Amino acid sequence: MSEGKAEEVTWEDQQHICAFGRFNTRVHEVNAELRAKAKMAEDLEEASNELIVTDEDAVRFGVGETFVLVENDDAEAMLEKLLGETKKEVDALEAEKRELQGAMAELKEKLYKKFGNSINLEE
Repeated sequence: MSEGKAEEVTWEDQQHICAFGRFNTRVHEVNAELRAKAKMAEDLEEASNELIVTDEDAVRFGVGETFVLVENDDAEAMLEKLLGETKKEVDALEAEKRELQGAMAELKEKLYKKFGNSINLEE
């Protein structure tokens, strides 16, 4: 911005501003998904620990809205598989978040360079 004179917002600038808004919204969605996945991983770890200390030969394992009686070894394998899948999903979400934040930083730099303090791009 030069000497108190307002810069004109071009179509391209508007596209950058809209993209920043979409990326910002997605970052918030990814953060919520990451919190949910972290809770799920914690619950799976806790279930795995409980399985180790149980005296029973078989346990009830939740599948959808029902519980199925499975052997401890099978339940342990199923828990490990679920935990592995959850960690892969967390890794993918974290990679997406880094990518979005990088794109947002580029857009923020371009827009602040042109508009200075007259634009607010808070996340």
